[in-house]
Amino acid sequence: MENYIQKAGFGRILDKVKAEERLSVDDGRALFNSNDILALGYLANIVRNRVNGDNAYFIYNQHINYSNICTNLCKFCAFGREKDSDLAYEMSVEQVKQKVRDRLDEPITEVHMVGGIHPDLPFTYYLELLRGIKEVRPSLHIQAFTCVEIAHFAELAGASIENTLGMLIDAGLGSLPGGGAEVFHPRIRQLTCEKKIPGSQWLDISKTAHRLGLNTNATMLYGHIETIDERLQHLEALRGVQDETNGFLAFIPLAFHPKNTAMADLSKTTGIDDLKNIAVARLFLDNFPHIKAYWVMIGPKMAQIALAFGADDMDGTVKEEVITHMAGAETDQTIGSATLVRLIKEAGRVPVERDTLYNVIEVHS
Repeated sequence: MENYIQKAGFGRILDKVKAEERLSVDDGRALFNSNDILALGYLANIVRNRVNGDNAYFIYNQHINYSNICTNLCKFCAFGREKDSDLAYEMSVEQVKQKVRDRLDEPITEVHMVGGIHPDLPFTYYLELLRGIKEVRPSLHIQAFTCVEIAHFAELAGASIENTLGMLIDAGLGSLPGGGAEVFHPRIRQLTCEKKIPGSQWLDISKTAHRLGLNTNATMLYGHIETIDERLQHLEALRGVQDETNGFLAFIPLAFHPKNTAMADLSKTTGIDDLKNIAVARLFLDNFPHIKAYWVMIGPKMAQIALAFGADDMDGTVKEEVITHMAGAETDQTIGSATLVRLIKEAGRVPVERDTLYNVIEVHS
């Protein structure tokens, strides 16, 4: 196989990977520009096996999207609505608590909760959300609120990011999910999400969270109008923050879904592009412990294949995903843990049920 890698033009990159040397932006560009997906997979699998062996992680989790009312209305988003829209909604604290009560008979360990940038809800609402979930199910880890939401909350509270996060932690916040990163480059944000906080602020908020002991995830929305160099600038910025704080748990490449968005004239991503983004991420983000193949975005079958292209995590049961499905996702809104175990085993990996912080709950061997 190494002769094949040499013929694909990746001999120098293979040497770096074997020597555990950091790849350059030029290396990343070469990887993205190649259509030899098997060579990319082989290289990424070396790193994947070095970092995580045959383990493939998943979590028994529940998603709650408390409101889709949003002032940002990004062009790539099918979820956000103006508050007077017929499709707008917001949940009361009691409704969110009932969502948690409805699944008390399931072994859920994490609630994943995000929403839009609501123009009217006070900061106390978000604190009450956290306290309410903990009241119903104290053992749950709450992974909630993107850095974009955190910036909004700080304005509502009239407080610094650090103090705002401190209040949220005291109310029950356990970690941040990593959304809202999109693509950091100013060109992309100006053309697609001009009202959203700059990429530099997203990174600063992540660093503040890490300093306070909050782990976070990181994402990148790919497959719309971004260039390869803009993807690599995004990955390089994440890698730099991780060098500084070591607070990121996982990187999650998010495939763009155009249906019902202001960018509906664009095509969906292909399987090759999905695998490329996972493989290049695993090779480039050498300091990230986990790369996630989010089955909601790319489908369970592609996520299963991605376990041989650098990914070591399939996310989880999810339980009622809304955001991607409003953009035309054709995957289920939930998936059973037994199905995840079967998908992982058939891919030749060891299914490892985890909690949010990657503590092992059960090895399904």
